[in-house]
Amino acid sequence: MNDTTATAPLRLGTRRSKLAMAQSGMVAESVRRLTGRPVELVEITTYGDVSREALAQIGGTGVFVSALRDALLAGEIDFAVHSLKDLPTSQPDDLALAAIPLREDPRDVLVARDGLTFETLPEGAKVGTGSPRRMAQLNAWARALGRRIETVPIRGNIDTRVGFVTNGELDAVVLAAAGLNRIGRIDEATQFLTPDTVLPAPGQGALAIECAVTNAPLAATLAELDDPRTRLAVTAERSLLAALEAGCSAPVGALADFRGDEGAVTEMRLRGVVGTTDGSTLVQLSTTGPVPASHQDALALGRALAAEMLDAGAAGLMGERAL
Repeated sequence: MNDTTATAPLRLGTRRSKLAMAQSGMVAESVRRLTGRPVELVEITTYGDVSREALAQIGGTGVFVSALRDALLAGEIDFAVHSLKDLPTSQPDDLALAAIPLREDPRDVLVARDGLTFETLPEGAKVGTGSPRRMAQLNAWARALGRRIETVPIRGNIDTRVGFVTNGELDAVVLAAAGLNRIGRIDEATQFLTPDTVLPAPGQGALAIECAVTNAPLAATLAELDDPRTRLAVTAERSLLAALEAGCSAPVGALADFRGDEGAVTEMRLRGVVGTTDGSTLVQLSTTGPVPASHQDALALGRALAAEMLDAGAAGLMGERAL
């Protein structure tokens, strides 16, 4: 590496949204500290950013990712930052998932008018979310409370979604806690939704840092930002999603967490849920075992739970399955 290369800015590809820029800015700062090189953000518009269709209609899988990956392979950027839950479950051979940093809070939150919680929403409350996974679990929760809500499909950035509540159009919206945390607006949440009630999307709260496989020195440097425990957890979650043959817009929730006592983590629990969007039917199962010793063990845990869920009738709850 010559002196010019060593001091040239690294180009970090990011989506243009406020949240994506905040996430990428955090990673850029970490990479600056690691390498001593400046990092410039290269803003890239993805299909998911410009399409106004519902995610379930445009397929969900990869719509926020493809343009960034194309720029990586074309050499227009050196690395890219994604929300991990947006990544398709199969990794391209020519791109390295170089790092999955320490995960943010994976939970969903409610942002409701007048400080309301889900339990205190009025009968027939309008709750906005673009996620079939959230719709299924929120409607099931309302049913369990003996109540009815109306889930309203919405798209847009955090400002747009919260705006539906502040302008009175909706009673509440459900968002990822991680997104509100990263842009400094978590105080607007009126309730954190426990995973016992609403399981998050596989990989929610985690970031993915990708670069070209051919750039081995950069991949090795970025790997220093990897959090091994986060990687194991999201690998199991995404393995479950892949084994269900479901895309990231399918009504599938999953969360792996670590368990133990007195600071010694000894087990990993993986929970999964699939449901019909009206909440009338949910298949929800969990498995707990030793902390996976390898990537392959984490994959196997996800596949095993997916097989149990399919045996319990999950296949019929996901609409059209990928062939």
